[in-house]
Amino acid sequence: MTNIANPEALPVPAIILAGGRSSRMGSNKALLPLGGVPMLRHIIDRLSPQVTSVALNAPPGWSESFGLPLVPDTVSGQAGPIAGIAAGLHRALRQDTGTSHILTVPSDSPFFPADLVLRLHAAIKGTDEIAIAVSGGQDHPVFGLWPLSLSADMEMFLRTDERRRLRDFFGRHVTREVDFPFVETPAGPLDPFFNVNTPDDFARAQKFLEHCHP
Repeated sequence: MTNIANPEALPVPAIILAGGRSSRMGSNKALLPLGGVPMLRHIIDRLSPQVTSVALNAPPGWSESFGLPLVPDTVSGQAGPIAGIAAGLHRALRQDTGTSHILTVPSDSPFFPADLVLRLHAAIKGTDEIAIAVSGGQDHPVFGLWPLSLSADMEMFLRTDERRRLRDFFGRHVTREVDFPFVETPAGPLDPFFNVNTPDDFARAQKFLEHCHP
């Protein structure tokens, strides 16, 4: 999916990470009807103006109804978000678009900031640096800008580290944290990186969507 709506978007391709099992929800949460629209559609619409292209990291056979290129993990067994990031980096290197970073966002956080890419990109001081989002004192590693130059190291880390924790990977490279404020809404303070994991979370997301425009 190429961005034609905003030709001035930063030269960053994006990957939506949708490779999780949704075990706490009991069904594919990215397809839940948030305000009558699949949650993934909210994420695509929020993301597309900020980037040059959007692809979907998900298992083979995942829904193709959104018209996004499918980027499966390069390792088997649903190895977590780091596998999706590694797959996205590998794809960007193959395409050789000249970009230095890719952006990742998860498929279960529909309220992330409209200036996410701009602020993460502004924090980076070198082409080998990572930038991730922070809010309320909590980091959100899946909202990040990832350098293509780290692709080989991430692939090795993915295949050799037993825990495959993103925070452990950060210790190997310069990582910039960018703090985003909560948004005051009629439904209460909204963490812009609020993610939907359970039915209760989904009910809260419905209220935020009904009562505010973050």
